[in-house]
Amino acid sequence: MKIVTVSLFAIGLGLASMSASMAMPVPPLDQAAAASDTATIPVAGGCGPGWHRGPYGGCRPMYNCPPGWHPGPAGRQCFRNW
Repeated sequence: MKIVTVSLFAIGLGLASMSASMAMPVPPLDQAAAASDTATIPVAGGCGPGWHRGPYGGCRPMYNCPPGWHPGPAGRQCFRNW
């Protein structure tokens, strides 16, 4: 009988704590459109500023070589065009 009482108390305590938590509160309906516009942060392909997506979907830094130069195999160093 003692195990049943403790089990019911634990279940009741768990249910009471679940009803009090608010993991994702619902905003008022009149402010929903304004909140969604300000919550969006534009980024370059999901990589952030100064980065771009590579051929296999990974994030790579943007390196710009001056005219007469070309990027190397890894794109991290500029080499002169010969």
